[in-house]
Amino acid sequence: MTSFLIIDDHPLFREALGNAVRLALPEARIFEAMSIGDALHLLSAEQGIDLALLDLSLPDATGFSGFLRLREAHPRLPVAIVSSEEDQGVVREALALGAAGYLPKSTSKRELAQSIEGVLSGSVSVPKDFVAAPQRRKVDAGKALEVKLRELTPQQLRVLDLLRRGYPNRQIAQELALAESTVKAHITEILRKLGLFSRNKAIIEIGKMELPDPRSRPYARVDRGRPQ
Repeated sequence: MTSFLIIDDHPLFREALGNAVRLALPEARIFEAMSIGDALHLLSAEQGIDLALLDLSLPDATGFSGFLRLREAHPRLPVAIVSSEEDQGVVREALALGAAGYLPKSTSKRELAQSIEGVLSGSVSVPKDFVAAPQRRKVDAGKALEVKLRELTPQQLRVLDLLRRGYPNRQIAQELALAESTVKAHITEILRKLGLFSRNKAIIEIGKMELPDPRSRPYARVDRGRPQ
């Protein structure tokens, strides 16, 4: 059963977000926290949370401080930000820091449900009007992507190789002897590192490229705090 942690100090919005989660997954387990401190306490007691939905404005957090505390304590937990702040610079910063998605509070319940489903499948959800930082030229973008591929761990490269072949998460998990939740965490991290916002975009952009060999020494670095 998929489990969610909603972190928001406003009861009405926790309820609204819970309704969006149930619209996407009627059988989901939902936990609630009103602060980062409450969330960390709950995460230490509850195993198997699949996704945290985090408001940036909390009594014990300002800006991205709460998000960073969660990432430091639970680096494998996907965290999507749900915020009333819709400035595109803030969205870009959230994605650069590793957010699994950025969901504006102005989004309808049905759109929130669709975004949540996308994040669970490994896509990075962004606002409909979000514009990524422009690339100077397509050739430059391709070269930049090649450089970013070198930042992936060996296991992430294996996951990416199967992803671009069209394998679903469950089959990737079987092929690599991983938990499906670990595969989802890898895909989220791969998309973040590559600066891509969906698995379909990754398949298109990476499809014709030659991936680094996971066994080659330059790519065998341990990315501490990230899924290996």
